Amino acid sequence: MLFESTINLNLKGAEITYYPNFFNIIEADKYFKTLLNTIDWKQDTITVFGKTHLQPRLTAFYTNNKNNYKYSNIVMQPNPFESDLLRIKSKIETELKIKFTSCLANLYRDGSDSNGWHADNEKELGNNPIIASVSFGAERVFHLRHKTDKSLKTKLSLQHGSLLMMQGETQSNWLHQIPKTKKLIGNRINLTFRIIA
Repeated sequence: MLFESTINLNLKGAEITYYPNFFNIIEADKYFKTLLNTIDWKQDTITVFGKTHLQPRLTAFYTNNKNNYKYSNIVMQPNPFESDLLRIKSKIETELKIKFTSCLANLYRDGSDSNGWHADNEKELGNNPIIASVSFGAERVFHLRHKTDKSLKTKLSLQHGSLLMMQGETQSNWLHQIPKTKKLIGNRINLTFRIIA
């Protein structure tokens, strides 16, 4: 069985499964190196509480249709899937029997790059969205907290080659983030596969 070390987080009102070794070390190293150099990374601006800042990470958006993706007043223009992303997407779809249309790629260059508290609940994703989140490169700590019960929170270290699946009512009930860290760490690539009809 491929997923001997599958971890179900068992959180109230959430369906979250972690596959720490979804990609073996050879696959993970290869994808990390090629994606770092072939993805057309961009740094968008983001407006928070009336102030405009450079987004604290680099991003790119890929899709098998022509639909753009909007979040935090940013409109991501679609690129066609390139070969490595298609291979990664195909492995996820084959193993988990779910078809994805889109991928939001994030590059965290060091510990000062981050992603604040949010839910992936944009209307384009529909009700109870399914998010398949792949990590390559430096490990980062993924934090979760319940939207209304502040006593419910957890965190998980996302390792090189791992897959985190979020589905069901997760985005309705929980927020997540990748906080800044003062640790000296290298690049991390995060690929979040989504269904945007």
